[in-house]
Amino acid sequence: MTTDAPERPRWRLSRAAVLLAVFVCAACGLVYELALVALGSYLIGDTVGQASIVLGVMVFAMGVGALAAKPFQSRAAAAFALVELVLALLGGLSVLGLYAAFAWLDLYGPALVGTAFVLGLLIGAEIPLLMVLLQRIREQSAGSAVADLFAADYVGALLGGLAFPFLLIPVFGQLKGALVVGAVNAVAGLALVVTVFRRELSRRARVALTAGSVVVALCLGYAWITARDFEVTARQQLYRDPVVHAERSRYQEIVLTRSVAETGRQVTDLRLFLNGDLQFSSVDEYRYHEALVHPALRGPHSEVLVLGAGDGLAVRELLRYPDVRRVTVVDLDPAVVALARSEPQLRQLNGDAFADPRVRVVHADAFGWLRTAGERFDVVVADLPDPDETATAKLYTVEFYSLVRSVLAETGRMVVQSGSPYFAPRSYWSIEASVRAAGFATRPYHVDVPSFGDWGFVLAAPGPNPPPLELPADAPSLRFLDASTLAAAGNFPADRRQVDVPASTLLQPKVLEYARAEWRGY
Repeated sequence: MTTDAPERPRWRLSRAAVLLAVFVCAACGLVYELALVALGSYLIGDTVGQASIVLGVMVFAMGVGALAAKPFQSRAAAAFALVELVLALLGGLSVLGLYAAFAWLDLYGPALVGTAFVLGLLIGAEIPLLMVLLQRIREQSAGSAVADLFAADYVGALLGGLAFPFLLIPVFGQLKGALVVGAVNAVAGLALVVTVFRRELSRRARVALTAGSVVVALCLGYAWITARDFEVTARQQLYRDPVVHAERSRYQEIVLTRSVAETGRQVTDLRLFLNGDLQFSSVDEYRYHEALVHPALRGPHSEVLVLGAGDGLAVRELLRYPDVRRVTVVDLDPAVVALARSEPQLRQLNGDAFADPRVRVVHADAFGWLRTAGERFDVVVADLPDPDETATAKLYTVEFYSLVRSVLAETGRMVVQSGSPYFAPRSYWSIEASVRAAGFATRPYHVDVPSFGDWGFVLAAPGPNPPPLELPADAPSLRFLDASTLAAAGNFPADRRQVDVPASTLLQPKVLEYARAEWRGY
């Protein structure tokens, strides 16, 4: 025990205060890491890649930070308070700074690495300094001290890991959530130093920490006040047309833009983006949705399953058939469907499809829902987001299409939106190979959708015989698709013909690899 150790009740309280600080600082540190990973997945789409970069750089920097803290152990209290103030400021502003780097400077990659390194450096310096402070309260064996510190650290990390997705993001959003954590970080660090170790601070150190606290509070407070305006301005920078609706749901960022083009007459172009990826343009979406839906309805189609398509546009086309008895829509994100139900222009575009009593909406992950579905369907329409993210790649695998086959009637058909055979040929043909590997006979085809370019689909049926690429006899009048156009859609020119690529599986998601590599150039 040190010579200036307090009485027994006091050192117990002081020791508990240090461990509480470790707990809170660990939670804040993990939230900073998760915030960087989540922001990268929203902006870049490569969740695994972003997580690998952030975690790898931060863990390396933590080691460097632990070594860099050694010269400051003689003034551990002041050094720890300074580290927490700087960490609170940089961590709290990290999301804002990286978003600005992405929107205006096109420097997101270097900014991410730099931010992860500096945050990791500061986080790594915390434990050595806290170890010194803990030993000053009451000296104990190195093994016991390390066990106590790391127990508090790991439990705090658990709290941070749970708080980020279930509290901070839903309540505050990413930008303000990081600011809240920065403020908590600063308060926890300063509270420990000014209560338990205030006698170790020189007058100069107290003045410096007071000034630093004021600066951090002003910066975080100003960022909080201006966060909304900043986010709106930065988001608009990313889109060509005026943003009329934007929200970040539990699963993705949803943005709706609208513009009016003068092309001899006024034409309103309503566009939906999910995580920055265009989902449709109202100017030409009918080309995409007519090509997606109507060829699959040649045959029985009273029971239809739609996977994705929360915007209601594919459902609109299905409801044009009076003998479609029920349409079951399985879409993960309730926010997209809510927007399709409520936004006036989107409701007009989708024909208020979700108000039709024949439509049933299920909010669930399509993969998980199919595993337990006990129903049979005449037609399955897979209108899912492109497979350029880890979360969506599983929806383009042999396993997924095998699950679809289990709910499809023996005479049923499935159609899959499959990306572009021109811009992403390996991705497109890997999807087709995956459908075949699941026991379907396939009929690939493609059409021109000006806002997307050349876009492909795969029509499939169980068994050895590919379904005919024809319109149903009772097809309604269509704006784009007719018999001759559909017949031509089944022909691929020499530079777009089938590429010999393997099927995609859960353990080997080839379609994800191909999609990322091919779309990166566009």
